[in-house]
Amino acid sequence: MGLFSRKQSATPAVPAPRAVDPALAALTGDYTIDPAHSSIGFTVRHAMVTNVKGAFTEHEGTLGLDGTDPSRSTASIDVRIASVDTGMKDRDAHLRGDDFFDAERFPVMSFRSTAAEQLGGDRYRITGDLTIKDVTRPLSIDLEFNGSATDVYGNERVGFEGGAEILRSDWGLTWNAALETGGVMVSDKVKLTFDISAVKAAPQA
Repeated sequence: MGLFSRKQSATPAVPAPRAVDPALAALTGDYTIDPAHSSIGFTVRHAMVTNVKGAFTEHEGTLGLDGTDPSRSTASIDVRIASVDTGMKDRDAHLRGDDFFDAERFPVMSFRSTAAEQLGGDRYRITGDLTIKDVTRPLSIDLEFNGSATDVYGNERVGFEGGAEILRSDWGLTWNAALETGGVMVSDKVKLTFDISAVKAAPQA
């Protein structure tokens, strides 16, 4: 009998329950980002011909991981703008100043997650609100789960790495200078990189 030879009664399909990976489920809990073993960096095109890389060396944050339902996971990160480091003091001072971040008036850049999803395998995407200066806009960060381990001090750790691209002008960072040969000194597009190690908090008694 052919597939379409007889009208079938309409029965709503019931989705199969999603299998929970016990190893992931065991990671559920609250974590504190370890700034000594984490990095938040950026890359921007300079003078149209090369890339300048930098990092923010002072930051803190927390992760709330739900291994049974990754969509319920959360992230919160605060970055000290004054800690920007590109390897050149004059350039770093310019970035901290009024032309760019205005670190004296706006000392912290923050990210607060609003959604999370598992893309497949060890790949995840976390979406949230990125605030730079007095501008808040949505940002999605693609991450890869690097695994978990217990370190020599008995701390349970997890690791993630990933990145995102933004247009700095979306956050009001518009300073630039025209080049005689055409183009501009600093590209609008900025690549962000994240390499995160986080330590699981001890369960409350």
